[in-house]
Amino acid sequence: MPLSDRERRLLAEMEAALATDDPRLESRLGGSTLTPARPRILLGVSLTLLGIAIIFGGLISKTTPIGVLGFLVALVGVLALIRSVGAIGTRTARPKGARKSLGDRLQERWDRRNFQ
Repeated sequence: MPLSDRERRLLAEMEAALATDDPRLESRLGGSTLTPARPRILLGVSLTLLGIAIIFGGLISKTTPIGVLGFLVALVGVLALIRSVGAIGTRTARPKGARKSLGDRLQERWDRRNFQ
């Protein structure tokens, strides 16, 4: 159910008041909930390498629980790596607006290619 004009106006006023009262909180709420991707990529790679090292340690000592623990650490590292790579791909969002038809987009590309 869409908001009425009065509700939209009240929401805009509340957002403006939040921005003036606490700009740091407003910037945090307006930003992404995901942490930056680079530290998560490094965390994923390091956990994967640590897990592989623990697996080899379990193989050398012939202790199965250590090998299983190493597998779990490596699995968490791979999952963190996949999630961080996925966050990089979703970060480049299209600008919101009216979507053009295929013919219009092709015509624009043709014009740019020929006239520039």
